[in-house]
Amino acid sequence: MTGWHRPLLICSAAMAVLAVVCLAGLVLDERTVLGAPLWLKPFKFAVSNALYGVTWAWLASLLGRGAHRWCVLAAVIMVFDFAIILGQALRGRPSHFNLATPLDTVLYVAMGLAVVVLWLGTAALTLQVLRTPIADPGRRWALRLGTGISLLGLAMGGLMVLPRTGQSVPGPVIGAHSVGVPDSDPGLALTGWSSTGGDLRIPHFLGMHALQALPLFLLLLTALGLPALLRARLVLVAGAGYLGLLALVTWQALRGQPLLRPDALTLTALAVLVLGLLAAAVTAAATSRPAPRPAASSRQGPAHPAPPARTR
Repeated sequence: MTGWHRPLLICSAAMAVLAVVCLAGLVLDERTVLGAPLWLKPFKFAVSNALYGVTWAWLASLLGRGAHRWCVLAAVIMVFDFAIILGQALRGRPSHFNLATPLDTVLYVAMGLAVVVLWLGTAALTLQVLRTPIADPGRRWALRLGTGISLLGLAMGGLMVLPRTGQSVPGPVIGAHSVGVPDSDPGLALTGWSSTGGDLRIPHFLGMHALQALPLFLLLLTALGLPALLRARLVLVAGAGYLGLLALVTWQALRGQPLLRPDALTLTALAVLVLGLLAAAVTAAATSRPAPRPAASSRQGPAHPAPPARTR
């Protein structure tokens, strides 16, 4: 076991500073790109990169020196991608799905290739997490499920690069965040997720941040003083629920449905998921109680007579 990964920590600190700069830009700069604030996408990527980097910097301390080169690569790719995203925003150009000019095409393809390499590196790190012996079962499952679901969430970004109806290949724009509506349609505050149609950024975001959500859930269970067996079982329930929710929001987005305007079918699926999780949690709590100690026997042997008092 080694210390936290220094290059990733430095990268995360830099991204945190850049997030503050982008937040100031959101307040002071009224320019837009495709109808969204110019600084919104750089802000979201800076925050996401900071969280990703600091989490893997900690995980690297559990994996040993074998993870060092992949973590360095992750830091380099995050800086490279962010530079393209910020540079395109400052040019007033969309960074994603943009093949309108030779420069836009080169930047978008370079960013896409870098993300593929980042995914492969993350997959290698995830395999190391799966092979690393961790004594505490709750911690073991929180890290295994968190990294595995996060890897799946990263892969879901690939759904956004597929051509949409009406897009020609080759063409100036290939792929989109939204489903059923243009990317320039109104979005939710802060996130920018479409408020009029489906949005594939939602499952992408939800899946990626299982990396933080499940370990934090375990931390909460530990703070509550729950026994180790119950913590492990509740983490498994939470992981299954997280996967179920990820599938649900992906299905909702692919049907072109806004996150905050679910139809009856989506609400029914959500209700089934919630009831199933409650039942699983209750079962985990009921079956994780320590076995009661056997009651002391009520039969007692005959009392021994007190020794006779000594007399002189």
